[in-house]
Amino acid sequence: MTNRVLIETFGAEAGAGLWAKRVALVIAGVMALAISAKIAVPMWPVPITMGTFAVLAMGAAYGPRLGLATIAAYMLVGVMGFDVFAGSSAEAYGITYMMGGTGGYLVGYVLAVLALGTLARKGWDRSAGKMAGAMLIGNALIYVPGVLWLGVLYGFDKPLLAWGLTPFLVGDAVKLVLAALLLPAAWKLVGRARG
Repeated sequence: MTNRVLIETFGAEAGAGLWAKRVALVIAGVMALAISAKIAVPMWPVPITMGTFAVLAMGAAYGPRLGLATIAAYMLVGVMGFDVFAGSSAEAYGITYMMGGTGGYLVGYVLAVLALGTLARKGWDRSAGKMAGAMLIGNALIYVPGVLWLGVLYGFDKPLLAWGLTPFLVGDAVKLVLAALLLPAAWKLVGRARG
């Protein structure tokens, strides 16, 4: 069981049932990502959006392949013009929105899902310390392309870290602690349920 991710501990494991489970999980994941992107918790210096938490937690729970399929489906829904991103709206949506200031962070979402899924497959989601480390890696993989893309768009002479990194660190620390507690707790519940 050490190389399994959380969603592999329940439901069908082969055949049509497995494919039905995967499709249902992708749909549920896209919906969860879209809803969490719109949740903003008032905080200083900027509100905490739950989008990054959902991306990272989903990556860990789903594993690298199903996580990648889910984040790709989420991006496709966004490309089609649906209002699924934190800053998208009726006026700013689709590929135009995705190529704006958020574009690098969206690329980072894909990288982070792959990293979290791979680390979860290695068992990092079963202890608070390792899960916190995985979240740090995931956050770095979101911020690096995000800040670099801001530089491409607006110039590397601008205060890119002040725009695209430092205002979000407090909120990300809170989400890191939350994920570091929730995923290992879910594994403990699975272990108790199995006996």
